[in-house]
Amino acid sequence: MEQLTPRQIVAELDKYIIGQKDAKRAVAIALRNRWRRQRLPEDLRDEVAPKNIIMIGPTGVGKTEIARRLAKLVDAPFIKVEASKYTEVGYVGRDVESMVRDLTALAVDMVKEERTKAVQERARELAEERLLDLLLPVGRVAMTPGVEQTSDVSAITSAAETREKLRKRLHEGKLDDRTVELEVKDRGAPMVEIFSNSGIEEMDINVKEMLGNLMPQRAKRRKVKIREAQRILAQEEGDKLIDIDDVRSEAVRRVEDSGIIFLDEIDKIAGRESSHGPDVSRQGVQRDLLPIVEGCTVTTKYGLVRTDHVLFIAAGAFHVTKPSDLIPELQGRFPLRVELASLTQDDFVRILTEPRNALIKQYVALLETEEVRLDFSEDAVQEIAAIASTVNQATENIGARRLYTILERLLEEISFEAPAMQGARVDINAAYVRERLQEIVKNEDLSRYIL
Repeated sequence: MEQLTPRQIVAELDKYIIGQKDAKRAVAIALRNRWRRQRLPEDLRDEVAPKNIIMIGPTGVGKTEIARRLAKLVDAPFIKVEASKYTEVGYVGRDVESMVRDLTALAVDMVKEERTKAVQERARELAEERLLDLLLPVGRVAMTPGVEQTSDVSAITSAAETREKLRKRLHEGKLDDRTVELEVKDRGAPMVEIFSNSGIEEMDINVKEMLGNLMPQRAKRRKVKIREAQRILAQEEGDKLIDIDDVRSEAVRRVEDSGIIFLDEIDKIAGRESSHGPDVSRQGVQRDLLPIVEGCTVTTKYGLVRTDHVLFIAAGAFHVTKPSDLIPELQGRFPLRVELASLTQDDFVRILTEPRNALIKQYVALLETEEVRLDFSEDAVQEIAAIASTVNQATENIGARRLYTILERLLEEISFEAPAMQGARVDINAAYVRERLQEIVKNEDLSRYIL
């Protein structure tokens, strides 16, 4: 994070997401503030609260994509959840605290993977020694029947030489397809199903773990090829070299200091409570979110986790509701609001061609695997963008996602016949695009189903 300035964060996001400068700047500043806070004196550090963000904009304009790219860009625990999944505490469903538990579990996996990479070389060496022990047990000495062994030293030397020869063959891959028998630890998991209500998910986990610990640890023998045996043994040795308690402590620290939760579909829980009974998935969830976003302590199986400095980024289309429909207390916990603009025809042109993962680049690469070359002319790209814009205006505006349906319909015939077209070159121009799509676009009722 030290090397990533707000300008660099925006530049990285620009490689994959077109437009939406305001949203990118807000997110970049929020991320940089996490790093700035870590450099403050400890007494002031605890006073600096994260500035949570609400992204407002129609579907398909890049809200989720910004979050997804941030997850890859920032080396911090990050999780994307949907607000509509949760119910009020006391009702069947997931309670909002489970998002913190999920984030903590993800952080534990992150730290464990990092520690595993750090000891990977040592684990591979230990696994190799165990494998050589299986292939040539230490106690076995090459002895010829009827011939008296003259010296224990010569026997040990002979075994060592044989072991080194095996090691060399192992490195050269000459033993990869040979089969060995491994003893793998297998804890018999008890067949217990616990029907837990929301709010006591951790009891469900802890009871299963407690019952699992009562079961004796058994060893299961498996016959595997040496290539697979190396992987299994390296994983076992790596686990032995890692201090799991230290991993959990570090994971909890990372969640508390730099965790990010992307709360999607926040607009689905906006709106006042219905008069037809309890509205357990809307205003009740908003009330439950208040302490989580403000800062509280959540019990997880890895320890107590405080959410005071977890950054929350909420997003929603708000085409039926508006941010002011959220209860005032929750609005106050998301002080920053960013509006994402609807995509224009020019934006569609750029989305099709500019990003590293541009759709046209994806389809060209996919069909190259069948040795079919696709060439899109500039006027074809303009025509595709125009059709996407027209259909979005005539039916529902689903943003850039419309490009997926249009390109899939446009290239359906080529994709189907590609295995029989090896070595062919297909030029996609504006005339071809109109021929394949114009009739569907003209028939509005048909385009609602097909595009």
